Amino acid sequence: MRLLLIAVLTTSGIVSAQITLNVSDFADGGDTVRMSTATSPTINFAATGANHTWNFATLVAEAQTLKDYKTMNGTSTFMQFLFGGFAPLKYQATNIVASTALPVDQLGAFLPINISEVNSVSRNTADSITSIGLSLVVEGSEVPFRSDTIETRYRFPANFGDAYSSRGYINIDLNPIFDAIWIQYRQRSSVIDGWGQVTTPFGTFSALRIKHTIQEQDSIYIGQFGTWIPLPIPLSNIYEWWTSGELEPVLRITTSAFGGNENVTDIEFRDSYDPLIAGVEVATLEVSIYPNPTQTELFIEGMEIGSSYFVVSPDGKIVLNGQTLSKNEKIQVAQLRAGSYTLIVRNTAGSVAKAMFVKQ
Repeated sequence: MRLLLIAVLTTSGIVSAQITLNVSDFADGGDTVRMSTATSPTINFAATGANHTWNFATLVAEAQTLKDYKTMNGTSTFMQFLFGGFAPLKYQATNIVASTALPVDQLGAFLPINISEVNSVSRNTADSITSIGLSLVVEGSEVPFRSDTIETRYRFPANFGDAYSSRGYINIDLNPIFDAIWIQYRQRSSVIDGWGQVTTPFGTFSALRIKHTIQEQDSIYIGQFGTWIPLPIPLSNIYEWWTSGELEPVLRITTSAFGGNENVTDIEFRDSYDPLIAGVEVATLEVSIYPNPTQTELFIEGMEIGSSYFVVSPDGKIVLNGQTLSKNEKIQVAQLRAGSYTLIVRNTAGSVAKAMFVKQ
């Protein structure tokens, strides 16, 4: 495992300079990186440019996790077959790490099986980092899948002004565990749109700012229904500030676009170990809906009075919206066409919850 030396930096005397990123600046198998999470709905993620100064020093860590990039050592025979040394070169993995690449909360709305873990399988080389597959733990058993189309997340060397695009496609056939197939298609556009000096609670660094725009289209086939159900995924942007040698971005802000607005859904930054918050999970907004599927009415429980809700159609359009007058709200959905919809709830503090439902 690589050892990281953490220097105590002050803003005085630091000269901002353009840097170049290489694959050695990114985590790989055997590395561990500590990240803290924070919430700040009004954070300015848009400002960028040449020789820019970003100041996020006021972020307050609320929880902390240790990202563990594992090697292929000790993995199952099936994993070795798909991603080990005898696999085609482009599928030979260099690291495996826990991932949010699949919306497991949406899977749970359709599948009566337990998916307890999703891991991203990647390959790091001198010129790129690619997503070559996923590994799921389904009902306690590890089930790996190769990506049919390999998505490129980063290209090297990385310099200010670089831009690239990529796409990924994966077919996750859960048979014979359960008669269902999940298909994920992702279109990624990335641009290095800024360089300069960034300050976070972890320190001050010369950095490159990378913006990733991801449009995802998911659908699921459930054998007992005999039909494909499209799953609308809002457009997302990921803003990252990278510096040399930290293995993860010193700051990453993820947003989701809906209702004509770009809303912050996640903030994480490189950090030092804090025993008071290490392992603590951030409290999330939770709502429950029923019945699902539904024909005429959808009941929502657990909402804060004054929360906003949006119903998003499969093509990404808002078809219903409003504000809650009670903690238990009833929405009329009889006028909606049959299909799958996303309910998005945002409380007065800016926290967001999402749930899937099917209109019959």
